[in-house]
Amino acid sequence: MSDDAFVQFSEVQKSYDGETLVVKNLNLDIARGEFVTMLGPSGSGKTTCLMMLAGFEPATHGEIYIDGTAINKMAPHKRGIGMVFQNYALFPHMSVAENVAFPLQVRGYAKSDIEDRVNRALDMVRLRDFGSRRPAQLSGGQQQRVASARALVFEPKVVLMDEPLGALDKNLREEMQIEIKHLHEDIETTMVYVTHDQSEALTMSNRIAVFDDGVVQQLASPPELYERPVNAFVAYFIGENNRFYGTVKESDGDWCKVELEGDGNTVTALPVNIAGVGERTTLSLRPERVVVNPNEGQCDNVLEGVVRELIYLGDHIRTRAVVGDNEDFIVKIPNAQGHAQLEKGQSVRFGWAAEDCRALDA
Repeated sequence: MSDDAFVQFSEVQKSYDGETLVVKNLNLDIARGEFVTMLGPSGSGKTTCLMMLAGFEPATHGEIYIDGTAINKMAPHKRGIGMVFQNYALFPHMSVAENVAFPLQVRGYAKSDIEDRVNRALDMVRLRDFGSRRPAQLSGGQQQRVASARALVFEPKVVLMDEPLGALDKNLREEMQIEIKHLHEDIETTMVYVTHDQSEALTMSNRIAVFDDGVVQQLASPPELYERPVNAFVAYFIGENNRFYGTVKESDGDWCKVELEGDGNTVTALPVNIAGVGERTTLSLRPERVVVNPNEGQCDNVLEGVVRELIYLGDHIRTRAVVGDNEDFIVKIPNAQGHAQLEKGQSVRFGWAAEDCRALDA
């Protein structure tokens, strides 16, 4: 076990039928006080990993550790883990204070200690005056805060959150993302969070583990993940991307030349995950990295395109164009640059730097 690992998955596998692995040889170290999000599409294995850590699912193979102690054979209630579920799982017949007190009662805390801890936990989530209410008398956001207070009240070693904001509307969800982020910064406990929402993961996490087909495709900080995806799956799962397919014609290790399918144009790109010269590749380019009608010599790559759609979105103009074989080429133009310069049907030059165009697996 590495010295700085507080939570560790070591060669962990999970199969429900004895044949198909839904989690494949997971090795993951989480530092004390870190906020790590397991992100991925449905069926990618992220929730199964959380359930194994919580003790609700046994690992088929491998070992899970918390603070150096192997926990595979440990009962869930002895692992020192707080849990927040998507439906919050609050007891409807209990008051807010009674819900928060419940984990302390089952652990045998003294009555006076329970009252102090409940008050501190409710202060933490700014619900001190709501202790006598029932869950049905609270908004969705308030119920989420009660669930968080209940998970934190006994000062667990680790807090697990399984899609806790999934039931909230967009604005409240975004507000609660910031609240959970600040809560983590205040209490500095180790948090493991599961979601399929990339913006949620980018907003709150110290690091994100991107899952697909039972495997962590990349584990990195939000900026690293967004700016430097290591393969095509991560590039297209995190944020928006323009995608081109082509064949590698030259590569010197620092740069590669790619001939695009369909139109034969050649693009200079950063070789991140290519098989070699003569092999197919997928090019990934973020919409905000594209320059419209660049000056001479401003961009390494310049391609002609035709504007198909202009959508005003307040802070930026979302422009859809046909560029080569890509009929859904997206450009985000900051509104500060104005939008009268483009019209539907107009022929436009689109440019970008070679380092912003990543050559990934085909």
